[in-house]
Amino acid sequence: MRPAASGVGPAATKRPKDRKDRIALAGAELFCERGYHLVTVDEIAAVVGISGPAVYRHFPNKYAILVHATREVVGALLAATADPQANTTEGVLDELLSTIAGVAVSKRRVAGLYQWEGRYLTPEHRREFATTLATLVGRLAGPLRELRPELTAGRAELLVNAALSAFGSVTTYRAAATGTDTEKLLTRVAWTLLRADAPQLPPQQHATPGTASVRPASRRELLLIEAIRLFHRHGYHAVAVEDIGRAAGMQASSVYRYFPSKADLLAAAYYRATDRLAGATTTAIAEASDPADALRRVVQAYVAYAFGQSDLVAVYLAENNNLPDEDRHQLRGAQRLHVEEWMRLVETVRPDLPAADVRVLVHAALNVVTDIGRLGRFDRAEGYDTQTARLALAVLHA
Repeated sequence: MRPAASGVGPAATKRPKDRKDRIALAGAELFCERGYHLVTVDEIAAVVGISGPAVYRHFPNKYAILVHATREVVGALLAATADPQANTTEGVLDELLSTIAGVAVSKRRVAGLYQWEGRYLTPEHRREFATTLATLVGRLAGPLRELRPELTAGRAELLVNAALSAFGSVTTYRAAATGTDTEKLLTRVAWTLLRADAPQLPPQQHATPGTASVRPASRRELLLIEAIRLFHRHGYHAVAVEDIGRAAGMQASSVYRYFPSKADLLAAAYYRATDRLAGATTTAIAEASDPADALRRVVQAYVAYAFGQSDLVAVYLAENNNLPDEDRHQLRGAQRLHVEEWMRLVETVRPDLPAADVRVLVHAALNVVTDIGRLGRFDRAEGYDTQTARLALAVLHA
C-alpha cells in the first residue's frame, strides 16, 4: 500500500457558499459610497479578497451586481416584515415600524442604493423594484387604514411613503446613527407621520412644473439649465457634452467657450443650488420673529426651493460623487453648514434633545420634503407644497 502523500502542494481552498452575496454587498457599499459609474469590478473584487475574473463566475457584469444588490435591500425589508406577531392593529403597525427601523439602521451603508443608484436600473428592473416596494407599502397602509378609516388608500400610502422616507434618511449622512436609540427615534418619527394630516396628491393631469417654453437669452445660462435637466433625467454619466449642446441649440465646440468640461457644468449647478439655498435660508431667518417662527420659515423656504427648482435639487442630491475633488470638498462643507443651521434652530426650540437626535430629525425632515415632493411631481396644486412643509415640521417636533 502506497503511503499517504504529505506536503504535496497547498491545500485546496473551498469557495465560500455565500461568496455571491459577499460580492453583492461589497458592490452595494461601494456604489453608495462613490457612485455606480465610478466603481470597477476589480475594486469590488479587492474588497471581497478575490480576483476580478473570479467575480464573473457569479455575475456576468457590474450591472448584474447592481440588480442583485438592489433586490437584496428590498428583499431584506420584505422578509423582515412578512409575519408580524402582534395581536392588535396598532401593535402590528408598531412591530412593522420597529422592524423597518432596525433594518434601515443595520443596513445603513447599503439601504440608500435604491434611492441614489436605482436610476441606473433598466425600466424593467425599475418596474420590478416599484412592484416590490408597493408590496411593502401595502403591508403598512392596510393596518393604518384600519386605525384611521377616514384615510383614502392614496393618502394612507402617501403617509407610509413619508415614514419610509424618514427611515431611509439614515443613508444620507455620515455621522454616527446606530443602535436602538436611533431605531426608537425613527420609529417615533414614523408614528408622527402616520398620525399626521395626509396631503392630497395633485391631480395627474395638472401641468408639470418647469415646462415653460421661454428660454433665457444668455447662452451660458441656457447651457446650465439644459445640463441640469439632462443630468436629472438621465444621470450625469449618461449625458455627453454633445447632448447638452444639442439641447441648447449649439455645437459641442461652442459649449467649451462657457464651460471647460462637463464636470465644470456639474460644479456650476452645485454652486448655483448652494447659493440659492443659502440665500433663501438667510432671508427666512432674518424675517422671523422668534426661533420657532424661524424654524417654520426655514422649512417653508426649503420646500419652496425644492418645488421651484426640482431638477436642480435632484441633481444636487444625487451627483455629489461626480464633482471634481476640490469642488466636492468645498460643496460638502456648504451642505454641512445648511444642515447645521437647521440643527441650531431645532436645538433652540427643543433644548431637551441630544445633538445626535437633532441630526436624525433634521435629515429625516429634509428627506421627507424631497421624497414626498417627488411623489407629487413637485406640483403646488391644491397646496401640496404647504402640506409637505407641515409633514417636515411634524418630523422636527416628533
